[in-house]
Amino acid sequence: MTNAILVRPIAKTDYEAWLPLWDGYNAFYGRHGTTALDFNTTLTTWSRFFDPGEPVNAFVAEYEGQVVGLVHYLFHRSTSRLKDCYLQDLFTKESVRGKGVGRSLIEAVYAAAREGGYSRVYWLTHETNAAGRMLYDKVATNSGFIVYIHSLV
Repeated sequence: MTNAILVRPIAKTDYEAWLPLWDGYNAFYGRHGTTALDFNTTLTTWSRFFDPGEPVNAFVAEYEGQVVGLVHYLFHRSTSRLKDCYLQDLFTKESVRGKGVGRSLIEAVYAAAREGGYSRVYWLTHETNAAGRMLYDKVATNSGFIVYIHSLV
C-alpha cells in the first residue's frame, strides 16, 4: 500500500530529511531571521536523540516513501505524577496535512509512553494554531492551562 503511514524512531541517516521539517517547525513558531535558533541548538537537539543518557526522543513519519513529519518528546519526573511525557514538537509537511500523519505521530508517542509506564502525554500549542488544534481536540483534552514564560537570556 503506497499511502500507508510508517512511524519509526529517528535514525542518524534521517538528518537531511529531518532538518527541513525542523526548520519548518521553527519558522511556524516565528523562530526565523533574528529570532532563529542558532545552529548549535539544532545540532545539540539532533545529537540528543541518539544519546541514551538524554530523555529526548524522536519519531519520524514516512508517507509514500518520504519523511514527511517529526515528533520530539521527553520523558521526565513530575511532582504530580511519578513519570510524565511531554510532546514538545510536532510538525508535518503541509502537503500531507489531513492524511493522518500528525495523528499517527501522536499515537506513536502515546504507545512509547504507555510502554514505558508513563501515565500521561501532554503538550502545548499556540492559540493561533487552528489546524493543529482541530486534530488535538480529537486526540486529547484541552486542560485550560495558561503558560507563563520568563526568559533568562
